[in-house]
Amino acid sequence: MYYIGIDLGTSSLKLLLVDDEGKVINEYSKEYPLIFPQNGWSEQDPNEWWNAVLEGVPELIKDIDKSKVAGIGSGGQMHGLVALDNNDAVIRNAILWNDGRTQKEVDYLNNEIGKETLSKYTANIAFAGFTAPKILWMRNNEKDKFDRIAKIMLPKDYINYKLTGVHCCDYSDASGMLLLDVEHKCWSKEMLDICGISEAQMPKLFESYEAVGTLLPEIADKLGLPKDVKVVAGAGDNAAAAVGTGVVGNGGCNISLGTSGTIFISSDKFGVDPSNGLHAFAHADGNYHLMGCMLSAASCNKWFAEDILGNGNFAELQKDITDDKLGNNRVYFLPYLMGERSPINDVDARGAFIGLSLDTTRSDMVQAVLEGVSFAIRDSFEVAKSIGVKIERSMICGGGSKSPLWQKMIANVLGIPLDLPVTEQGPGYGGAMLAMVACGKYPTVIDAAKDLIKVKATVMPDKDITERYEKKYQLFKQIYPTNKAMFKELAK
Repeated sequence: MYYIGIDLGTSSLKLLLVDDEGKVINEYSKEYPLIFPQNGWSEQDPNEWWNAVLEGVPELIKDIDKSKVAGIGSGGQMHGLVALDNNDAVIRNAILWNDGRTQKEVDYLNNEIGKETLSKYTANIAFAGFTAPKILWMRNNEKDKFDRIAKIMLPKDYINYKLTGVHCCDYSDASGMLLLDVEHKCWSKEMLDICGISEAQMPKLFESYEAVGTLLPEIADKLGLPKDVKVVAGAGDNAAAAVGTGVVGNGGCNISLGTSGTIFISSDKFGVDPSNGLHAFAHADGNYHLMGCMLSAASCNKWFAEDILGNGNFAELQKDITDDKLGNNRVYFLPYLMGERSPINDVDARGAFIGLSLDTTRSDMVQAVLEGVSFAIRDSFEVAKSIGVKIERSMICGGGSKSPLWQKMIANVLGIPLDLPVTEQGPGYGGAMLAMVACGKYPTVIDAAKDLIKVKATVMPDKDITERYEKKYQLFKQIYPTNKAMFKELAK
């Protein structure tokens, strides 16, 4: 049998066709545009996602026996607000996870409702990227559109709805809305009331590995698939990527270097970081996880290489950065190009180069960008350590992880071994694995991970480089607090 994995990313849709043995048989990708109506705003047209699916699936399966496709699972960009009217038509462009317009609403939630109260209701506090502040923003700024909302959905769930006709959401993705009681896995009535919405406007909740339905007959015909193909609830992109790298059960860790960057720590028990610097979410394996999320990770490298230097050949730009330079760079970079989430929660934070001089080279600045992202990941790593979480090693995935240099930097900045999976396909592969569970190939997500996920290589930290980076990190972590007030002034 075959399984389709959907990775609904911020910049593109990626599709995977996976066989019973977990081998990737075919791939497809299609880019779609981001919309920036104002500085700090980020939107997308959900129809772009759906059109990419309609175009991509027939291309993905064109060379196989289509009757053997058993299931579809997805991992998708989190937090995006997709608002539908009574006819299930999209009311406005989706407001995305990296949108920063909701500071007023975030301040209201955190300061007037109160962080302690929010944490009690949802296990989390308000961040600009979360869905609840976006709903409040619509109520405050687009009342006519807010009043037309019949259903509130997340990006990948809109695709699942188009496939099945079912308004659905899984617990891992719902955790990032600030509307879910994460511990008890139900919508928080208190948070719905605060946002002025009802449970009837929310999708039905499922575990990530549960089937929400089968393909609508007309959609099955369009895609060239059997009508009995199961569609599973799927997961938020980070939870799906964790499944796809085998980070399930208790004590696993995954670092993802995509457009955003995350450190993801799986647990079989519910727990909350008292500082709320890390998110406390449900996991796609049916358990829980802590996660630190930075808004700009590989996108920092892409921005500097392509937009500033005009050179998209990352390997060429990195070739002069040898081991002796690691931990010896005098240039620092703050990677807050879209504000920052974990652990500082500051929508006004911005990127900056510090330490430039007349002898600064292009390579120094490229190195600083990669190191800045690595140091920012360590910020969340340190929060986890402070609450007693022991992280002895981690998987690593995402587009940025393809850089051997960046792998080495992160291993040494954190001082732990990094494992690279044989199949590095991120959320799409995790989505296919979830479909396997729903179709009965495996009894649990943990069983699927044990059988399918193998390590192809491990990057070990070097004692000398780790010591040099330790000194550099102690300086790096002073840069943001020193400039915090200035960022707020610049935002005005």
